[in-house]
Amino acid sequence: MRASQAVARGTRRATNVSIDARLLEEARKLRVNVSRAAEQGLARATAEKRALLWLEENQAALESSNEFVERFGLPLAKYRGF
Repeated sequence: MRASQAVARGTRRATNVSIDARLLEEARKLRVNVSRAAEQGLARATAEKRALLWLEENQAALESSNEFVERFGLPLAKYRGF
């Protein structure tokens, strides 16, 4: 699921954030929906963090799998047609 799709399904809650004044002024001049842009950025940042945490939690298993393939080759490789 893309980050923007996840944002569209949630309920909204008002919050206070601090944003660089010049950036906020430019966004308003360009008619950027600041709330939506913040939601999309936060959704993207949380997805990236979630992926990073998954990699950290599963690093040992990934290394073990890679080591197995390096030592013994791909399982069922003899059945590959390419």
